[in-house]
Amino acid sequence: MATPHVDLQVGERTVRVSNPEKIYFPDTAGGPVTKLEVVRYYLAVADGALRGAGGRPMALKRYPDGAAGDFFFQKRAPASRPDWIRTVELAFPSGRTAHEVVVDDAAGLAWVANLGCLDLNPHPVRVSDLDHPDELRVDLDPVPGVGWDDIRRVALVVRQALADAGLVGWPKTSGSRGLHVNVRIEPRWTFPEVRRAALALARDVERRVPDLATSKWWKEERHGVFIDYNQNAKDRTVASAFSVRPLPDARVSTPLTWDEVPAVDPAAFTIRTVPERFARIGDPHAGIDDAAGSLDALLDLSAKHELEGLGDAPWPPQYAKTADEPPRVQPSKRRTPTKPLIEIARAAARDDALAGLARWRDRHADVWPFIQPADVLVDAMRGRYTTWTRIRLNLEHVPPEMRPGQEALDPDYSPWESNG
Repeated sequence: MATPHVDLQVGERTVRVSNPEKIYFPDTAGGPVTKLEVVRYYLAVADGALRGAGGRPMALKRYPDGAAGDFFFQKRAPASRPDWIRTVELAFPSGRTAHEVVVDDAAGLAWVANLGCLDLNPHPVRVSDLDHPDELRVDLDPVPGVGWDDIRRVALVVRQALADAGLVGWPKTSGSRGLHVNVRIEPRWTFPEVRRAALALARDVERRVPDLATSKWWKEERHGVFIDYNQNAKDRTVASAFSVRPLPDARVSTPLTWDEVPAVDPAAFTIRTVPERFARIGDPHAGIDDAAGSLDALLDLSAKHELEGLGDAPWPPQYAKTADEPPRVQPSKRRTPTKPLIEIARAAARDDALAGLARWRDRHADVWPFIQPADVLVDAMRGRYTTWTRIRLNLEHVPPEMRPGQEALDPDYSPWESNG
């Protein structure tokens, strides 16, 4: 008979873990990972995980059926929670407000892990000042087909660009396909100012290595490694340090030293290997809170870019349009299209969308060899409570006489009906 619950004593608190034997990762090396193992993992790395997520409002990204199941975002703190779990009220660009969970200690980590939160998604502000971020986040996101070595090379360029601006970068694996570089900053600037500084940094890195990196927002214009400046817009969250990611091998977003970056293999860091590493070397980001820097140099660089004719760059669609923002429409849909795009699939689940792409590929076997990896645009689109997947193809490398026209979407999921 399955054990209904386990009570863990965490400091002075008791945390109940329900269904502790539920399988969260069925296919990991060494056997399946249970919910209880996820909870115990967070207790083992609590000091490091709290350095990244503690004292901050957190959106709860819940996987009630484990990593292979569906997930949903819960911004509002559950009504049923221990009296020692703090909340704080946040206002979002939509005009809505919500009281979000704030994790303060190891018991709080265990409690959110019991809710099915595999990764931790804190906002870049602390409860003491919700209007001024104390962290600038550099998200290095490779386009399809980009090799891991290029990501590492771009990360090292980011390090130098930050140093030239008087800032210290702290690298970590994303736990997915890329790398993150976190930068502690003095909490003196607003969200728009921090995003502006991040955009200036992205453009500076692109200038240094134009063949490797891009600051272009629209996927059809990207190449190499995209430096996602919009992760610094208000209400955007990123998986924080020591977060377990929903990949089959239970990979962890792991803090690194810069000496590790040139040869790092992200697959080496999993829920089974990171606790031993943490016990052996501690947290490579232990000094991050002592390295808060100024954005003055990056904001000066942004002003220089503006004088050179570079204004704002596109924001995500749910944000109000800025005065100097370029047209918020992808280039292929402007009056003079630059890329021949067709849409293939919309689906609630990524695998279903990819299955539709496979069916399109089979129907157009003569065309597929011309499609390059970067021509396949797989977009994770945000609905109200969860994400859905859209797939498009850029046909610019297909001879014009062979380009298929737009067909009925397969599948043709309606996110608006599903998300209200």
